[in-house]
Order: sequence, then C-alpha cells, then structure tokens
Amino acid sequence: MTQSYWRVMVFAVVPAVAGIPLYLHLPRYASTQLGLDLAVVAGLLLFLRVFDFAQDPLLGKLVEAYQAALPKLAALACLALGAGFVMVYAISPPFAPLAWLGMALLVLFTAFSLANILFYSQSITIAERREHLPKLAAWREVGSITGIILGAALLPIGALVFGDALAYPFFGVALAALILVAWIVSRPLWSLRAPQTPRLKFSELQRAGGARLLFLAFVNGLPVAITSTLFLFFVEDRLKLPGMAGIFLILFFLAAALSVPLWSRLMARAGARRALLWAMGLAILSFSGTVALPEGAAVMFAVICIASGAALGGDMVILPALFSARLDAAGLSATGAFGWWGASLKIALAIAAATTLPTLEWSGFQPEADNTAAALMTLTLLYTIFPCVLKIGAVLLVLRLPSHEVSL
Repeated sequence: MTQSYWRVMVFAVVPAVAGIPLYLHLPRYASTQLGLDLAVVAGLLLFLRVFDFAQDPLLGKLVEAYQAALPKLAALACLALGAGFVMVYAISPPFAPLAWLGMALLVLFTAFSLANILFYSQSITIAERREHLPKLAAWREVGSITGIILGAALLPIGALVFGDALAYPFFGVALAALILVAWIVSRPLWSLRAPQTPRLKFSELQRAGGARLLFLAFVNGLPVAITSTLFLFFVEDRLKLPGMAGIFLILFFLAAALSVPLWSRLMARAGARRALLWAMGLAILSFSGTVALPEGAAVMFAVICIASGAALGGDMVILPALFSARLDAAGLSATGAFGWWGASLKIALAIAAATTLPTLEWSGFQPEADNTAAALMTLTLLYTIFPCVLKIGAVLLVLRLPSHEVSL
C-alpha cells in the first residue's frame, strides 16, 4: 500500500503542472513573446475552458466505459500533455500565433482533463477503504504541490541557466520529460480494479450532496485562480521585484506541501468542517495584508506567501477527500463524478482569466511597462481584495453545509 501511495505522489505531478503553473506563465508569455493582447488571451482561455466544461463529463463516461483500458488511457493522457507543453512553449508558431496557441492549448487541456479524471477516480480503488482517504489525499496533494512548485520554478531556472531566449523552450521540454518520468513510475496504479458501480447521473450526485461540494470547490477555487493569473504581474510590475517571482512561488507551494500532513491530522481530530474553516480563515487573514504592501516589500510578501501557502494546503487535502467520501458513502462512481469536479475547477481558472485580464487591459496596464497609478491600483485591488471577498463567500457556503456532508 505504501508503494502505491508513493506512486500516487509521483503521478500527482502530471495534472499539477498543467493547472496553476500554466496560468502563472501563459499570460505574460503570450503577451511578451507572441504579441497577443491580454484581452485576446483571456477570451481564448475562456472559450477553451467552456469547451472543457462540456467535454469533461464525456471523458468521465469514457473512462467509466473502458476500465480495462486504463493503462492505455493514462499513457495517452501523458503523451498528449507532454506534446501540448512542447507545442505551446518550445515550438515557434508555424502559422498565426493565436491559432497555433489555441490548437496547442486544446491538446493540452484535453490531456489534462483525462489525466485528472483518471487520477482522482482511482482514489477509492487505491485507498481500498474510505478510512484511508485522508492518508491518500495527503500523499496525492504533496505530489500535486510538488508539481506546482516544479511548474512554477522551471521557467526561472531555465532563464538562469540558458538565458531568457531559451527559457521558454527549456520550460516546455522539461515539463514533457517530467511527465514522461511520472507516467513510467505510476504504471502499476492503472492495473488496480475497483468493483463495478452504476454509471453516474448528475441527479444522483445532487441527492448524495456532491453537487453542493462541487459548487463549494468552484467558489473556493476562484481566489487561487485569480491570484495565480495575476501573480507575475503583481510581483514584477506592482512590487517592482523582477527576478524574485520564482522564490516567492517556491515558498508558497513549499509551505502548502509541508502543511498537508498537519491538515490531514487536524481533519482527523477536529473534523473536516472545522479544519476547512481554519484553512479558509488563515487564507483571508494572511492575504488581506497584501493590499498595503509598498514597492520592494520582499520580506513581508514572502511571509504572506508562506502563510497563504499553508492555507492552500488545507484546501487541497480536505475538499477532494470530502468529495470522495460522499461518493463512496452513496455508492456512486468516482470516475464520472471527478469529471464534473475537474470541470468546476478549470472553469474557475477560466473565469479568473476572462475577468481580470481584460479589466487590466482596459485600465491601461501593460506588462513590463511604466504603468499609471490607476492601472497599478486596479491590479492591486484585483489581486488582493477581490480574492478575499470570494473566500468569505466560500466560508459562508461551508457554514451552510449539512454536517453529514463535511465528515469522512
């Protein structure tokens, strides 16, 4: 069992590098390297994520229908995901940059969806019993956060080692190689089989309480989606700390990774609702101080990154474990349900990009330029106040959940 958990941790890198890291680097890459407007990039991301929202449940049904082919589906997901990163970052567009980027992202997002559904739908099978879900979640989320750290750090490492001109190509190829290694290590996971369960209907998910948890995951994911989309802009253009974004990202996600075992223990001792509320409260308390930071406040921002990263660790452990437990208690298929779960989180990322990037552009903001006070104030409010308001909304949703839906 421990060996399976270790393999889970390694494979968790695969979907992780295609989530938050993509939104960290893509807007600036598309703007500075491909010459695309931020509003155009936002529109493209929103369109592709809406497409994702439609295809994720279908991919979930595909995985349900072809359980015997899980090893082949996992190989396909990893191959396509690696190819997508190479297409986006390592190959100069052979035709119109917007069309090429859209095609590459379509490959990448579809592969990400398939990998995510395969991964989360195996949770109960790998854990064997519902009581083991918190432990499995801890291993899985440590791997996820490690993947996010690598996805965030590889670009600045590439710039340091190979120079700015080769940083993005190195980034794309390195991510593809990382995904290949994770697939090789995780191959035994896909041979595990669970007892067959009836195919999921969304009405059944609603009756089991899963729909409320889906909506909570969506609302709770919006603050992280917004801050991820705007992070590089805030650090380099608002705080005037060029070259330090990689350090802050490593601190943030390292704190999240180190906090995972603590949140797992707290969830087991104090209950999932209380642990989740504490995680959300820490996020609001720590991040609210960002609004008043002056230029050059590297130490204070590092402290905020550590505290808010620790809060993220709680979110990443508790919510997926609760969702899996609801499905298992109701005897529902995890495969189909995590198609909806993945769709809700990706729509949060798309909405974050579609609302914040055009707003920034309309305010006159330009990356790596001398921006007006009004443009920088818009960036500050979007990055600091807006996420805190949304997080408060997530807290209210947790307080309204029935007690049986926030227990394992």
